[in-house]
Amino acid sequence: MQREGDFSIQVDQAVLRCRRIVPEGNPSGGQGPCLVFLHEALGCVEMWKSYPERLCRLTGLPGVLYDRRGHGGSDPLQGPRRLDYLSREAGEVLPDLLRKLEIDRPVLVGHSDGGTIALLFAAAYPDWPCCAVTEAAHVFVEQVTRQGIRDVLSSYLHTDLERKLAKYHGSKSGDLFRAWSGVWLSDAFASWNMLRELSSISCPLLVIQGEDDEYGTREQVDRIVGLSSGPATPLLLPGCGHIPHLEAQDRVLEAAGDFIRACSRT
Repeated sequence: MQREGDFSIQVDQAVLRCRRIVPEGNPSGGQGPCLVFLHEALGCVEMWKSYPERLCRLTGLPGVLYDRRGHGGSDPLQGPRRLDYLSREAGEVLPDLLRKLEIDRPVLVGHSDGGTIALLFAAAYPDWPCCAVTEAAHVFVEQVTRQGIRDVLSSYLHTDLERKLAKYHGSKSGDLFRAWSGVWLSDAFASWNMLRELSSISCPLLVIQGEDDEYGTREQVDRIVGLSSGPATPLLLPGCGHIPHLEAQDRVLEAAGDFIRACSRT
């Protein structure tokens, strides 16, 4: 496995930190499928750990990771986060990034917020993705989600969670945490959903969720599978929480690898 060095690219008036992965024997470039990893709400490139490299090696496909604005090595947030931040990321930032990287057949691999962004992108640009793998994606707001965020907020206020986040996000960690928790716990966001958009998704989906996910129930999976227009395969993992690619990595690699190889051959 060859990993190119990190690089920066300007997208939507912000400089984003990116990383490209190139398996041996597969040159980088925009021709053909490329895995695009979309991290969780408080995530960044490093928080994926070894999963992207292992999945690229398993599928033989190149990959790209990037930090969204306010995360990791990318530019900080500018002002309060808008309630439509997920749709804006999927409809404006991600397509601009893919065009600049000349990725014409993205294989979207999204976790949590990143999974939702993957679905919103697939709905807005139904002919663009090769396929999508989502983990713990949210398509509507559940009370269990809001309670889970309240619990994290308590930990943030009373433990060393801020210090742990600063390891990845530096001085941006406080603004990032407040932006995330502030939106999801606001009254205005309580009715948010993307259920109507699901019918516009036609690319193949692999929809993964841990049965013990502390931020969502299997109804999220049922809605995605039931309402999307293309082939959608659910994968519920027993004894697994919110981060399947770390908590059940071998099982997720096997399922995602088989799925991506089948989709990328068509």
